[in-house]
Parts: sequence; structure tokens; C-alpha cells
Amino acid sequence: MQLSPHFHLSEFTVSQEAARRGIDNTPPAVLIPRLKLTAQHLELARTILGGHPIILTSGYRCDELNTAINGSRTSAHMRGDAADFICPRFGSPLAICRALAVQKDLPFDQLIEEGTWVHLGFAREGMRPRRQVLTKRPGSGYQTGLAAA
Repeated sequence: MQLSPHFHLSEFTVSQEAARRGIDNTPPAVLIPRLKLTAQHLELARTILGGHPIILTSGYRCDELNTAINGSRTSAHMRGDAADFICPRFGSPLAICRALAVQKDLPFDQLIEEGTWVHLGFAREGMRPRRQVLTKRPGSGYQTGLAAA
């Protein structure tokens, strides 16, 4: 199922961990509208990043998969409201985050520079985006803002 011009549902559901463990990571039909909205937001991010392809590393996660990877129990991934990605033709995850953080038209709830990828999460339906910008640091958790390279 095509969710937007550049994103297919399969990109949001593929998971090596799910395949290894035999987990069915198919989202329920009720989440398809949220996944479509996330894909539309990623289309805007793609435009901001010069139209370069965005490669999803994680999208939707069913509860079983989220538990298997030790994901947050409140992860936006489980609602279809988040994606982790890279955009090698644009630059590093830090460069991507710097470009996205200043965009007022991108209604993100959380933008996290995770080291080797970017996490872009959106607010629950009906909620106002927090526009939280974070950097994940190994061994010390998250810090507010983007760390220097």
C-alpha cells in the first residue's frame, strides 16, 4: 500500500528483528491513517532535505516487536506516529537534525539525533506537538538540544 508519493507501507513495517523472531509486524487497519499522516510529514522532511531519498530504519512497531527490542512502553512507533531514518545524500544524522529543527512547518513532537539515525516523532492525534529536540548520548541517556559534532 502506497502511503504517500515516496513511502510504502512495507517500509514502515519491515524489521529484521521481527523476521528473526517470527513476529507479525502488520499494523491494524485503524493505524493506517496515522501512518499516512506520518508519511506525509516525511514527505515534507524529504523536501527540506533537498528532495534526497529518506531510508527508513524503523517505522511502525507492534507491541511484541517493541518489547523484543526494549523500546519505550510509550513509543510513538507503536501508534504509527514515528520513524527512524537516514538520508545519506543529505548528510549525517546531526546535519539532518539541524536542518529539520528550524523548520516551523514540520510539526514534530520529538526530533532526536540518535548517533547513527534520526528519530522523528509526531504528537498523538489531537495533541499539540512539543517540538522537543534531543541528542542521545551512549551511557548517559538524552540531552536537550543538539550536541556539537
